[in-house]
Amino acid sequence: MIRARLLAVVSAAAWTALAPLALAQTPAAEVPTPADTYQELFHQVQTRRLFPDGKTFVDATPKRDPATILKAYRAHARFTDAELKRFVRANFVVPEAGAAPAPSAERTTLKAHVAALWPHLTREPVKPVAGGSALAMAKPFVVPGGRFREIYYWDSYFTMLGLKLDGRGDLVESMIDDFGGLIDAYGHIPNGARTYYLNRSQPPFFYAMVGLSEATDPAAVKARVELMRREHAFWMDGEKTVAPGKAYRRVVALPGGAVLNRYYDDRVTPRDESYREDLETAREASLATGRPPAEVFRDLRAGAESGWDFSSRWMADGQSLSTIQTTSIVPVDLNSLMYGLEKAISTGCAQLADADCVSEFDRRAHARAEAIDFYLWDNAKGGYLDYQWKTGQRLDHLSAATFYPLFVGAADEPKAHIVAQKAWDELLAPGGLRTTTVRTGQQWDTPNGWAPLQWVAVSGLRRYGEDALAAEIAKRWLATVEREYKASGKMLEKYDVEEAKAGGGGEYPLQDGFGWTNGVTRALQEGAGN
Repeated sequence: MIRARLLAVVSAAAWTALAPLALAQTPAAEVPTPADTYQELFHQVQTRRLFPDGKTFVDATPKRDPATILKAYRAHARFTDAELKRFVRANFVVPEAGAAPAPSAERTTLKAHVAALWPHLTREPVKPVAGGSALAMAKPFVVPGGRFREIYYWDSYFTMLGLKLDGRGDLVESMIDDFGGLIDAYGHIPNGARTYYLNRSQPPFFYAMVGLSEATDPAAVKARVELMRREHAFWMDGEKTVAPGKAYRRVVALPGGAVLNRYYDDRVTPRDESYREDLETAREASLATGRPPAEVFRDLRAGAESGWDFSSRWMADGQSLSTIQTTSIVPVDLNSLMYGLEKAISTGCAQLADADCVSEFDRRAHARAEAIDFYLWDNAKGGYLDYQWKTGQRLDHLSAATFYPLFVGAADEPKAHIVAQKAWDELLAPGGLRTTTVRTGQQWDTPNGWAPLQWVAVSGLRRYGEDALAAEIAKRWLATVEREYKASGKMLEKYDVEEAKAGGGGEYPLQDGFGWTNGVTRALQEGAGN
């Protein structure tokens, strides 16, 4: 209660102290977020928790000029919570959660249910409103569902798997084009299509989306290869100047000469959509260890860029979010996807007869595979592990990320079979694949399982002939999804794979919809012959 009261009465001076930290050296930094636009009004709305979900206010659209709204707010001596909520509703269109239809009493097949969900999750092109957070979208797209009202980066690849199988290749193409538009506008694909997501990206699956495309027109191929090269340049910014043993933005120069990647964010302020939660975490970290708030905010934001927000993977003590150290970690999944991106660029350049490009990206992919093998493979643990580059040690956190080198083809055959055996022993749960083996209450830890990780594992295992484990993961996961659908009529964001039921944990309630669960369900059904 004391902490809650302290947050509620923090003055506008607190916002003034945080504002200078928001500077960044990227084009995205020139785009104001709700925190920038609404300043102390934003601070009060978020810290007082006027809405249960911190994402509600940042997704609201103003009914009049933002500067006029802020002036009106400042003219009022003091607001009670009730008065402030009335002020917000009078001046903003506040969004409601929920993109999926209400469950019906009758249950169809999962295949039919997913097909019926796509129209409910499809959105038309977006024209931004001044003072709102939505980014422009030129073509129709699919959202995950629930509180996730906009297109999301890595979610969309897994959603596309199902769209393609359900004959919606048109949406696959338009979403690829929308992501290309974001690269054109900002130099990278943000976490999601909101201004407050612009200073970070997400796991780079764009190349895999392009791999789902049916487009063969040479001009389209050339344009998409160029987009992939621009995304690669975003992730590799600073590689030529960063000193060994140091990091710059998303690159880490390791002592042996290799340059690998880390998750990062260009701001060092609380996330707009989780503002109160980040202030609380930074306060806990400061009280426990004296960590500067800016350092904690950066690591929280980097954890959000990873898509695993949050997980024991990023915690120095393996348990407490206040020890988050995301930027100190070279992750297995990110570097595997960068290998996949480099191989995809090489393949695309070969189609374009660009020999110099093929040579460069073949060299890059080869060097990265060697570095993954050297820094991230742990023979004693039987898996690929994240690497703490500041201490020079691999982290003893076995997780489903160990399948990413298999997914992209960066593993050699013996290592792939060792990973499979380890997974049989430690990662396979009754209801599917565990995310980690640690219980922390965070949503990217056990007992939760997530659709994208099931697909990465199944796809990677099939690549290396580990069909028995792939089939077992698929069977158990589909049974979990089917059981919950029959019980509630819903397709959920995540599931408890220990008890084969709805998942839990995290910063917000369990979401229904749900894009990537729909897509992976269809992909696994197809692979299982169902």
